Amino acid sequence: MDLHYSDEDLAFRDQVRAFLDSHLPKDLQAKVLQHLRLDKDDFVRWHRILARQGWVAPAWPREFGGPGWTALQRHIFEEECARAGTPRIMPFGIDMVAPVIMAFGSQEQKARLLPRILSCEDWWCQGYSEPGAGSDLASVKTTAVRHLDADGEHYIVNGQKTWTTLAQHADMIFCLVRTDASVRKQEGISFLLIDMHAPGVTVRPIIMLDEDHEVNEVFFDNVRVPAANLVGEENRGWTYAKYLLGHERTGIAAVGRSKRELGLLKRLARREHKNGRPLLEDPLFAAKVAALEIELMALDMTVLRVLAQAGKAPGPEASVLKVRGTDIQQMLTELMLEAAGPMALPFDAAYLEGEQEHSVAGDDAAAPLASYYFNYRKTSIYGGSNEIQRGIISQMILGL
Repeated sequence: MDLHYSDEDLAFRDQVRAFLDSHLPKDLQAKVLQHLRLDKDDFVRWHRILARQGWVAPAWPREFGGPGWTALQRHIFEEECARAGTPRIMPFGIDMVAPVIMAFGSQEQKARLLPRILSCEDWWCQGYSEPGAGSDLASVKTTAVRHLDADGEHYIVNGQKTWTTLAQHADMIFCLVRTDASVRKQEGISFLLIDMHAPGVTVRPIIMLDEDHEVNEVFFDNVRVPAANLVGEENRGWTYAKYLLGHERTGIAAVGRSKRELGLLKRLARREHKNGRPLLEDPLFAAKVAALEIELMALDMTVLRVLAQAGKAPGPEASVLKVRGTDIQQMLTELMLEAAGPMALPFDAAYLEGEQEHSVAGDDAAAPLASYYFNYRKTSIYGGSNEIQRGIISQMILGL
């Protein structure tokens, strides 16, 4: 694979830059670049701007509404979005459940659900994690029992999901449910699509240490779900879940965003001083930044190699991207705190909500860093913990 940009690639990059310059709302850009909190309207607004351009689902095939870009064009687009400071497109619909529906869903599901994901008419969330299950995803206990009555075939779902990101906004949830408890635990799981507005669904917020409402508990109490919402075959959900996780882990690498944050780190380190010189000129700190940048460059090349496997679902190499991507993200936040020093100590909720005039922090660049640092502790856990990913790498790539 040629990893250099051709003239055609550079022209594509210029086209993307021109679009972002003219269509990315400045208020959204400012929120992203200042690490402020975004609300549902912010995410939906940017999603629909890209949808009108036909660019909201870069990896989708043309037949379902994708732009038909090459792997390299998708990479360029994501890098330019990160560089410009666009809100992230929520992955639960576009990047996670949609590929599963395309690969394993019925024609009716594709026709009904994919256009609504493209238009953001439905906000999706993920129903994988359960209390007490830890990283053992196959131990799900939420049950779905199939019935047939005068209104047709349906499942009755009971159980609980946890750490459900932004479920308070969601219209739909894709769930792993237990449909057979008499077989090996991986063989009795199904993949079910559930209406979050259905009777019996309750969302309870989990307020995080930084006072943000990002995750939730979701309870199912005798929720009736049409059998038509089963994806693929009953009790084959484990296969579909692994397929989805490959797509999720590839996206978690977030190389473009890390490149942007590396730029912020360098600006901070040039501004702060140690022994009368910019911190970035301190040999020990400069060595840490250089080591991090080398790791990021290596990850960038690895992402390109994975994306080059056009038409193939992400395999165990997605675990490599997940581990290295999240390691780098966490190292970035650690070095930012080190660069900002005591200025990064105050936790300033008002600043994060956009009320800078009431900020208790004395420095705009440092004000969000404490929250940013703590929030990114989660990245090595979600999407399958890094310890689990290292096990996958050792078994499936290294053959140990």
